[in-house]
Amino acid sequence: MNVRDATFEVLRHFELTTIFGNPGSTEVPFLVDLPEDIRFVLALHEGSVVGMASGYAIARGKPSLVNLHTAAGLGNAINAIANARDIRAPLVVLVGQQDRRQLAAEPFLTGRALERLAGENPVWTSVPVRAQDVPGVIARAYHEAEANRGPALVVVPMGDWFEPADELAVGGPRHVIRPGSIREDDLEALAALIAHANEPAIVVGAGTDSREAWDALVALADRLKAPVWHEAFAPRVGFPQDHPLFAGHLPWLRAQVRDKLAPHDLVLAIGASALRLYLFDEAVAVVSPGARVAVITEDSAEAHRSSCEIAVVGPVAGVCAALAQRVPDRADAHAPPPRRRLPAPAPPVDGRPLGASHVLAALAQRLPPDAVVVEETPSSRPELLERITARTPLGFLSNGNGCLGFGFPGAIGLRMGLPDRPVVGVIGDGSAMYAIQALWSAARYEAGVLLIVMANGGYAIMDELARVQGGRGAWPSFGAIDIAAIARALGCQAIRVDTHDQLAAMLDEVMPGLRERREPLVVEVAVA
Repeated sequence: MNVRDATFEVLRHFELTTIFGNPGSTEVPFLVDLPEDIRFVLALHEGSVVGMASGYAIARGKPSLVNLHTAAGLGNAINAIANARDIRAPLVVLVGQQDRRQLAAEPFLTGRALERLAGENPVWTSVPVRAQDVPGVIARAYHEAEANRGPALVVVPMGDWFEPADELAVGGPRHVIRPGSIREDDLEALAALIAHANEPAIVVGAGTDSREAWDALVALADRLKAPVWHEAFAPRVGFPQDHPLFAGHLPWLRAQVRDKLAPHDLVLAIGASALRLYLFDEAVAVVSPGARVAVITEDSAEAHRSSCEIAVVGPVAGVCAALAQRVPDRADAHAPPPRRRLPAPAPPVDGRPLGASHVLAALAQRLPPDAVVVEETPSSRPELLERITARTPLGFLSNGNGCLGFGFPGAIGLRMGLPDRPVVGVIGDGSAMYAIQALWSAARYEAGVLLIVMANGGYAIMDELARVQGGRGAWPSFGAIDIAAIARALGCQAIRVDTHDQLAAMLDEVMPGLRERREPLVVEVAVA
């Protein structure tokens, strides 16, 4: 048995039998004549490779496998790898390298310090010391990706695959058991902090997007009668948004966050850091003087960067369930919790051009309860969050680091991993151009996703930020790019919608069969 054969055995054991990649010469020895049970999924750019694998991993709830081409491929994928970490997508990322026997001479396509090229974005990185260590290192990468919910990166020189395997390589555990509970003694200080609070509030993030975490959070919030906010720019759904205690999404400006949380003397950040912001607005604390902050997270880095009094690093669902049994029931709490503000009615049609509000209101009326909405439309995001309610875990997904290019591939990968749930992407036309080539993969692998492109012909969110600053951006609008034509050229069915009647007719036709759909559909909607 050679190293390649031994690696395939590791991949089979961990169900890593689908490889997302864009091949290069340093990967040919690994990828030629794959066994019949190993599937290769091609994307036409490495950002799309990692984006699709991220959606697939989140859909299945376990790591997926990525193959990248030395420095060229890894460099193209760095933003997508950073995003995978931020949205908690577990990935095993194999990166090709030149043959060890000539690395010292730096031949063509040598990747310099590949293990450092992605910076701190991977949760774990390794360059196997020997060829024979490759299968065991990949096994460890699986465990690291699963435990840390992010991308684990392994650099494999191309000559290693056909070296003989041996019995000395450390393979790590074949199974890892991670109990979901925590000792009650460990929660004593946090439980006391909660018990002494008069007006607690909860802020959730991507770390609570699971059925177990939702159930435990609902029990805790109900017991505390505490409003539940989503952190700013949360890339996943941390709490059922149709629950009476859901208060909405926090803003990202310091003063506005402080205003929202002003009534509360305790803020519990759960599955999130304390607290996520964006552009600096003014030098004020994000909580009122005297308010106390605690964090519950499985991500130690998230805890360590938080300004808080107590941080519990452990299984979020288990911690919340234990607290719900331990903290006092605030059934007689005097103040009614704030309720999420209902969205405003969509503007009347009466001959007006389509606006984002028309599109999102029409979509919200027709979405099935278990639909997955993937968002990458920065200028319309606030209204989308206001109008579309996520009612099931994984009901909403967005990029986690603010850099564009995840919307198309993420939605495609999710649909591939969730063949029984309807998936809808709402993507800006500017965002679409960062990963438009992902549409080829959607057509090739029959990912029946509905992709709605909000076409306004420019970077509307950047224009708005320039106006807020009192000036005008140096960038031009890019005008009417024919997204539908590009989609058709890549093999996707695509239509353009210009009127309210066309929008309603399209949604009424497509939505009832979206769950069973096998062919992707791109709908370019012209919005004012």
